[in-house]
Amino acid sequence: MNVAVVGAGLIGQAWAIVFARGGCDVRLWDGDQQALDSALTLIGRQVAELENQQLLLDAASVMSRIQTSASLEHALSGAQYVQENLPERVALKQEIFSKLDTLSDPRAVLASSTSSIPASAFTEHLAGRHRCLVAHPVNPPYLIPVVELCGAPWTDESAVEKARSLHASVGQKPVIVHKELEGFVLNRLQGALLREAFRLVQGGCISAEDLDTTVKDGLGLRWAFMGPFETIDLNAPEGVQDYCNRYGDMYQSIAREQTSVDAWDAEIVADIEQQRRSLLPKAELLDRRLWRDARLMELLRLKNA
Repeated sequence: MNVAVVGAGLIGQAWAIVFARGGCDVRLWDGDQQALDSALTLIGRQVAELENQQLLLDAASVMSRIQTSASLEHALSGAQYVQENLPERVALKQEIFSKLDTLSDPRAVLASSTSSIPASAFTEHLAGRHRCLVAHPVNPPYLIPVVELCGAPWTDESAVEKARSLHASVGQKPVIVHKELEGFVLNRLQGALLREAFRLVQGGCISAEDLDTTVKDGLGLRWAFMGPFETIDLNAPEGVQDYCNRYGDMYQSIAREQTSVDAWDAEIVADIEQQRRSLLPKAELLDRRLWRDARLMELLRLKNA
């Protein structure tokens, strides 16, 4: 499989690793030559760390399957799948997808990594709109395998299936989102939890640090290997129906409280920012991100055991 990765920023670099690790030949292109020049060096560091963490066997073979392209035409030549990763602007997506549709093999699937813009917003004008969809990753996709696949109303099911098959073959966990909606599914779930987290801190119920502890050492332990429906299925003697019969009224009562607060109020955001900076100075954010990635690698090894 030949894959073109369009955009050599952090997400583009991560996708290059995903596809090359899965055995694909990858061509990476970016309109910013400086970004393209540094991409292979940055990818090399990430791949070396994956090998060091025993999450791949041969970093050199992975790197041998990734090359940069000086032109978009070269990157797209022979590509059977294209993963676009440019900034979140509709006009920019429309422009690049017009080029992708014109320059790529008409049988190639064209996918965008957008986290919020539906495919219908930037593909309606295309002759090949039937092969366009969103493939939204979780950052970084070479460590967190879920990818949300969501087509526009005119996307052929065969294009979605080709994307699903490819992502599954390279070790990702593709999920199909059947209807376009803002933020797709993962961000909406994350947003619901964040809304209540902000509300609880704003109301003086708990500190930001203790709320994080509640998730990482409580809910998060189960969520690392099962979802919310399986969680409640196992949390009542007779399964989901039994759980809902026991606790449904409580959750309905809670839900009525959860709709009355602006969770993204500037004052509460500033308060949580201050709390977080007292725990982690801004100068240490990068080191903490690297620590996070190392922990994700350890967790992946456990889940893959």
